[in-house]
Amino acid sequence: MLITLYSTGMRRAELCRLKVADIDSTRMLIHIRQGKGGKDRDVPLSPKALETLREYWRWMQPKTYLFPGTVNGSRADKPITPKVLWEACREAAQRAGISKAVRPHLLRHSFATHLVEGGADLPTVQALLGHTDLKPTSIYLHLSERHLRAAGTPIDNAELSSLDQVKRSRRLHKR
Repeated sequence: MLITLYSTGMRRAELCRLKVADIDSTRMLIHIRQGKGGKDRDVPLSPKALETLREYWRWMQPKTYLFPGTVNGSRADKPITPKVLWEACREAAQRAGISKAVRPHLLRHSFATHLVEGGADLPTVQALLGHTDLKPTSIYLHLSERHLRAAGTPIDNAELSSLDQVKRSRRLHKR
């Protein structure tokens, strides 16, 4: 679940409702149905995520929902609850020795931030996140110091005269 969440930038509720039929391994896409605002969208399916999902499918063999929920302690053909996803994040962080709170939305935030740090433009990140406006996308993009330093400044690309070739004036100005 967590690999799928991080590799797609899905919202928590979108992941909970994800169906087996939404995984298109031929086109390497995941179809997200009825996202925020009732809109559908497609996001890329990474080869690493596909490999993990295939192994998971062989183990769980889900029918309708990719991550099925339970009824009275038994697996049922219904979506998992958001609480299950929250608990998976908490447990994974604990196992990794992370003391900070790790919530499902942090993986969405990390997805967007890492895309930008990798060179993706804001409109692309906006489309992948399912935002209708660019403004909410920019909230995710608190850029790292490393990314800001790598951007440089316009002067870095300017051609300047050598300081040895610059004419110097020692004229004093009368006041």
